[in-house]
This record gives sequence, C-alpha cells and structure tokens, in this order.
Amino acid sequence: EMSAAGSKFIDTEVENAINGVKQMKTLMDKTSKDHQAILHTLEETKRRKEEAVQLAREKEQQLAGKQEVCNETMLALWEECKPCLKHTCMRFYSRTCRSGSGLVGRQLEEFLNHSSPFSVWVNGERIDSLLERDERQERQFEDLEEHFGLLEDGIDSIFQDSTQVYRRMYPFFRMPFGGFREAFRPPVQHVRFPPRSERFSRELHPFFQHPHHGFHQLFQPLFEMTQRMLEEAQGGWEHSLGGFAPGRVLATGWVDERMVCREIRRNSAGCLRMRDECEKCREILSVDCGQTDPAQSQLREQLEDALRLAERFTRRYDDLLRAFQAEMLNTTSLLDQLNRQFGWVSRLANLTQGTDGFLQVTTVLSKAPNPEDPSAPPDTQVTVQLFDSEPLSLTVPGDISWEDPRFMEIVAEQALRHYKQ
Repeated sequence: EMSAAGSKFIDTEVENAINGVKQMKTLMDKTSKDHQAILHTLEETKRRKEEAVQLAREKEQQLAGKQEVCNETMLALWEECKPCLKHTCMRFYSRTCRSGSGLVGRQLEEFLNHSSPFSVWVNGERIDSLLERDERQERQFEDLEEHFGLLEDGIDSIFQDSTQVYRRMYPFFRMPFGGFREAFRPPVQHVRFPPRSERFSRELHPFFQHPHHGFHQLFQPLFEMTQRMLEEAQGGWEHSLGGFAPGRVLATGWVDERMVCREIRRNSAGCLRMRDECEKCREILSVDCGQTDPAQSQLREQLEDALRLAERFTRRYDDLLRAFQAEMLNTTSLLDQLNRQFGWVSRLANLTQGTDGFLQVTTVLSKAPNPEDPSAPPDTQVTVQLFDSEPLSLTVPGDISWEDPRFMEIVAEQALRHYKQ
C-alpha cells in the first residue's frame, strides 16, 4: 500500500517531467526555424560580399595593367618610401609586440623588394584583409553551426527517450498529454550542410542523460573563442577603413595591438597601413594619373566603391554571427535550466515498471527516541528503491504518522531528489 501511494506521487512527477521535455522540444523547434532565417540571411550577405570582393579584384587587375602610365613618377617615390615604411613598421612592432621582430624584419624586407608602388597606390592590402576576414568568418560559422547541430541532436535524443517513457506509462496517467505526440516530429533540416555524423548523437546521448551535466559545459569554450575572435575582428576595422596610425593603435588598447601584431607576423602587407607616417608614401597616394589616362581615375573610384561595399557586407556578416551566437547562448541557458529540472526522465526509457510502480518500500522502522527530548515522537526510517537506484534509507519526522498522506509524499520526494542528484 505504501509503495502504491509513493508510486502515485512519482507517476505525477514523471508526467510533469515529460511535459517539461515537451517544452524543451518546442523551444528547440522554434529555435531551429529562427535558425533557418539566420542561415538564409547569412547566405545572402555572403553572396553579396563575395560579388563585391570579386569586382574589386577585377578593378585592381585592370588598374595594374595601366600602372605604367605613372610608373616613372611612382618608382622614384617608392624608393624613398620603402626605407621609411620598414623603419616605421619595425619600430612599432618592436615596441608593441612580444617577439619575432627579426623574422618579421626579414619577411618585410623581402616583401618590399618584390612589391611595387602600385601596392600602396591602390590600397591593395584591403582586399587581402577582406579575404583573410572571410576565412575567419567561415571558421566561426562552421563552429557555431556544428555546435548548434549538437544541441539539436541532444534535444532530439532526450525527447525520443521521453516519448518511450510516455508511451509505456500512458495507461497509468490520469489524462493524456495535450499535443505531446504531435510535438514528436523530425527536426528542421539545415541549409548548406550535409546531415551531421551519427558520431555526435552517440557522444551526446550519455551526456544529456545526466541532469547534472549542463549545456554550458558543451558550449562555453566555443562562446569564449568566438567572442574573442569577433572582438579582435571588430577592432581591426578601425584601421583597415580609415588608415593606420601607430599612436592611435596604442591608445585603443590590447585588443587592437594583439590584432595588429598577429597581422604583421602573418602578412607583411599589414605594414602598408603605416604609409601615412611616411611623407614619400603619402606622395604616392596623391599621384594623379588621371591627367594622362582619365579611365584610370574611373577605375580607381570603382575599386574604392567595391571595397567599401565588400567591407560593409563583411561587417554585416559579423553582426549576424554575433546575433547567431547570442541566440544560441540564450537558448542554451534556458534549455540548461529545463534539462536540469526535467531531463532526468529520459533515463527511464530502458526501465521496466514493476507491478507496484516505480517506488518500492522495503522496510519501515521507528528510530530510537531522541535522548534530548524523550517525549517527542521518534522519527521513522524508511528504506526504498526508486527506479534502478540502490536502496535508500530516508528519514521522516516523527510527528507525521504512517497513515498521513504526507508521509509517502515526503518519502517519494526525498527519493526522487536523491535520484536526480
């Protein structure tokens, strides 16, 4: 009789937990639909960005074919620009960056010897920066997309197991779950990416079966990494769009300095951003070849327009990635709370309910009276087994008699709390 009363309480808790898992599934389905909208927007933004970059590269090549018009003037200025540019860049690097100045100096020397004043005149490193930025964005997107897939797979795994529990226990419930079976539908398919490997589901299945494991344990490293990369990229735009001044970089803080140091180590063309610090380099920028070839001025203007458009779409893509990341963080936080509260029910999928229910009472004993208060009714010790757990010894206050309906509620509640822990 006690087992039956305790199992009645447990059945209600299982029912509530299954409804909680339904909430998780509903939230994940809504998030998946929102995710589709973000993917389509990202795709469109990326397409327009790539078109603008391609146009810029075409205009750059066309300008390169016409550079001989002003070649003599610019070559003379270039020979005076190079030593100043190298000195300015290396002075900044040695003061700001931690190590590797010798290697950077040799790389820069080789780069300048194989470059032409045209690289300064058309501001060509902006295209290089856009291409590098595109690679970073693609890596960030793929990391976010993969982890979003892991989240979907984990929720689907919990939901499928809970569905099995529901189907097996349905005759014991007082009323059917409104819309529960309707919620069991295939997840929204992703755009662009092939179906995820089954490896993810196998890895996540045991992870999500234990409520004390939170979703943040899976996602936190990714969020820290992508946030750091996005912040660094955001700082980089200040220089790539408006010219580069070492003093201004130093004033903006560690994010900009780290970004610039890494860029110079990776690509000596980053030193071209310091051309404004050298008079002869500035004079190259001011050379007007349009007097002898008006078409060249038009090409240069078209190049600048294409670069500005590509940079605008690149910033837009960064904004979308941040929105995607923020949405994942918010959803993960809520799913984390729901999983801790209700995820335990998915562990029951492979259990068999006994004839007397999930809670079995084996012994009930009155404990010895309290020596400090002999007149107080002694507490009761109850040994139970819940689901597949080991036998638990629980204590009920002595002022609650065995016949009191609260007695088994207290026992069942304590047993369930131990089971969840």
